[in-house]
Amino acid sequence: MHSPTSYALIMLAAGIGIPVLAALNASLGTRLGTPFAAGLILFCVALSAAVVVLFLTGSASALAQAPAQPKHLFLAGLLVAFYVLSITWVAPRFGVGNAVFFVLLGQLISAAIIDHFGLFGARISPLSLSRAGGIALMASGVWLTQQV
Repeated sequence: MHSPTSYALIMLAAGIGIPVLAALNASLGTRLGTPFAAGLILFCVALSAAVVVLFLTGSASALAQAPAQPKHLFLAGLLVAFYVLSITWVAPRFGVGNAVFFVLLGQLISAAIIDHFGLFGARISPLSLSRAGGIALMASGVWLTQQV
């Protein structure tokens, strides 16, 4: 399962999961009376799932290499926490669609910058005029989906 099609399908599933995650966790946070408890529960479930996959794939030994890695790479965990806590808090007040629209817009902008400069070891993919136009078209399409 190492083809561009399989990668695309995995990421499509992940993309489908983002608004579902937002709606489920926002609902849980509303029912609990705090988005932070819902976020903690989500992270505990996510940690449990990651541990199971880590052991099922025989990858647990890789954890021994973690302390030697550049510390800035661990900031990704803070970004996940920020996303989960912010979408859990914002979605019930702003709407799942509106919240995810701005998440997608941020992803388009950030991905273009990361790819253009090859940040964090990413493959360089320069931001050409046609690529910028495509990103603008995607952003416009996402915006159109949120119009009443």
